[in-house]
Amino acid sequence: MSDSTLNAPAAPARTTSPERLPRLTMRRARTLYDDETGAATAEYAIATMAAVAFAGLLVIIMRSDEVRGILTDLVRRALTVQ
Repeated sequence: MSDSTLNAPAAPARTTSPERLPRLTMRRARTLYDDETGAATAEYAIATMAAVAFAGLLVIIMRSDEVRGILTDLVRRALTVQ
């Protein structure tokens, strides 16, 4: 690189307004923007991952001695005849 390259003014950023875009580009952009292919599948995948994480958390909680004792006591009281 030469000094003249380093000192050259930067080119102004080009902004393209929607009116200046070719018609085909606008049509393609609208098609891509409106395309929701796979959106439901992604939503189901996220919901399934959340459910699996919640189930894993419940398994960890249920394995604790304190929770096991509470549940055992609850069942004993429910089955006790007075």
